[in-house]
Amino acid sequence: MGMGVGEGALAGEAEARAAGVAAGTTKGYAMIKQALHESPRRSLDDQLDLERDLQRAAGHTADYREGVSAFLEKRKAVFKGG
Repeated sequence: MGMGVGEGALAGEAEARAAGVAAGTTKGYAMIKQALHESPRRSLDDQLDLERDLQRAAGHTADYREGVSAFLEKRKAVFKGG
């Protein structure tokens, strides 16, 4: 993934990246956002506990199962936000 975008290509690049994010695991993104949002007011130990708990929760989602299955089957994952 390059850092620069050629002249006139910004809109297309932005749309492509947005589509990639939209196709991802929305529940996983929400957990990442939660961890980042809470980090400034937590101690390191508390933050690590939160991240452990979020990882455990993520491992029980349908998107996690889809990601593992897609990896093992060597195909692109189709996440549904569950």
